[in-house]
Amino acid sequence: MRVRDTSDVLASCAAIAGDALAVFLGFLLATWFRFDSGLIPLFHDQPPVHLYSMYAQGALVGAFLFLLIFQSLGLYVRPQIGTFGDKIPRLVHGVLLGLLVAVALAFVLRTEPPFSRMTVLVSVVTVLLLVLLERYALFRWELHLARHRRVVNRVAIVGADAIAARLKKALKQEPRLGARVVAFFQTRAGEAHPDIPRELIKGTLDDLRVFIESNQADQVILTDTTIDHARTIELILLCEQSLVTFTLVPDLLYVMTGRVDMQTIAEIPLLGVSRWPLDNFWNRLIKRSEDVFGALCGLFMALPLLLVFAILIKRDSPGPVFYRQERCGESGRPFRLIKFRTMVPDAEAGTGPVWAVENDPRRTRIGAFLRRYNLDELPQLWNVLKGEMSLVGPRPERPCFVEQFKEEISRYMWRHASKPGLTGWAQVSGLRGNTDIRERIKYDLYYLENWSLAFDFKILVKTLFSRENAY
Repeated sequence: MRVRDTSDVLASCAAIAGDALAVFLGFLLATWFRFDSGLIPLFHDQPPVHLYSMYAQGALVGAFLFLLIFQSLGLYVRPQIGTFGDKIPRLVHGVLLGLLVAVALAFVLRTEPPFSRMTVLVSVVTVLLLVLLERYALFRWELHLARHRRVVNRVAIVGADAIAARLKKALKQEPRLGARVVAFFQTRAGEAHPDIPRELIKGTLDDLRVFIESNQADQVILTDTTIDHARTIELILLCEQSLVTFTLVPDLLYVMTGRVDMQTIAEIPLLGVSRWPLDNFWNRLIKRSEDVFGALCGLFMALPLLLVFAILIKRDSPGPVFYRQERCGESGRPFRLIKFRTMVPDAEAGTGPVWAVENDPRRTRIGAFLRRYNLDELPQLWNVLKGEMSLVGPRPERPCFVEQFKEEISRYMWRHASKPGLTGWAQVSGLRGNTDIRERIKYDLYYLENWSLAFDFKILVKTLFSRENAY
């Protein structure tokens, strides 16, 4: 599973705050140079009455524009690797583009009095200088923290040749990745490279399954691409079933999707399956904001209904009002899902875990009504508010079915790449209950690959009118 480190999120937020401050102060410093330093003759550029108030407002707008442009250039992606010199060209590009957009906006708005053209020219130097100084300080700070933080990514390398040894050294030299090589697995007979510690050689490729299934690795990197294609596919499937990230040093890439993601570490290219939209911090922040706002509004509006249904359930049959069941959430972590009880107590006592079917005899009278109109799911708004679920996503499944399906269905475990949902694309498309699980997975993965706020809104609206296979 792709490891998400909170220190990367904090570094990204620090970069945003630092950039905004640097741009704002850069504009004000340019204003001071132009009008108050005495270094530049005024000529026709006489200062307005409210000089710094006017230019401070412009600087605020400029700082906001710069943040948008920096975001579009990927300057807030973490972890960042490489030297600070590698970052300078994109920073210069971002600053010049930001100033160009700011000047164009000022021209279109035609402020009165107009902003000084000389101030704009000076700001090219002042803004760029402060941004570079701020980014260098941030770069050093991130590097210091990375050297003292815990390892968040345990790497197993398949191969024990010179490339594998070089990759281990490269990962050690990039502390911001938070990665540590914990094992090597040989793919051919013979001695391993002399730079590979013997205690890290855990066996051959045949021993990798036990190592992964014992949860000792977060990522597998294949450096020996001479192994046959069937074994490569087998390795990819093994990583998918265990939610372990798979990448390789490219020769030929045989994956199950055409979308690939490339990263370079010390000039060693690594290819893997491309990142989901919700791997992006800002997308996750937007989705979490949507979940919190939606859950609070939903609980507030549904409170009278919740009370009425609780009374009806209690009067309809003996047993508790709510039903709690263990489900698998994000990254396969278990949590307790809560919903209205719609069946008789101990409904699965004689059968074990089974799917609900049409006209299920285990349902209570009020339970049949609640399930028909999706109202039994309303208490899960509490799971959403707690952060265990999302309003929209793949529906959470029970651990016993997860263990069964991950062995039978390709890419099944990738539906756990994000939080499960109160509703989902598969559900509003009629794929719920005792329906084809393979078709359901296709819809779940399509949602994860194409997530957007508009897509979530569309699913939420369709949920209100979705009745197919609701039993």
